[in-house]
Amino acid sequence: MMRITAEISLYPFTENYGPPIKAFIERLKAYKNLEVVTNATSTQIVGEHADVFEVLSKETAYTFSEEKSVFVIKILGFERDIQHYPR
Repeated sequence: MMRITAEISLYPFTENYGPPIKAFIERLKAYKNLEVVTNATSTQIVGEHADVFEVLSKETAYTFSEEKSVFVIKILGFERDIQHYPR
């Protein structure tokens, strides 16, 4: 098993960008097998490699079907302690 960290920023192409971002984050938080922490510029996800990519595939596709958007995603090949990361 390999735990990884993904850092994600979502940029919807709409003036009312808050609701799509909040909806995306809430959907991520519904996955109990992932740790999800947000800050002012991004959302960090920690979990098993396969789980993170499965969720990213599903939820980015859903977001694209709802809004024209851009995701910026960084993948770290290790687990980062996101709960104690300075905010």
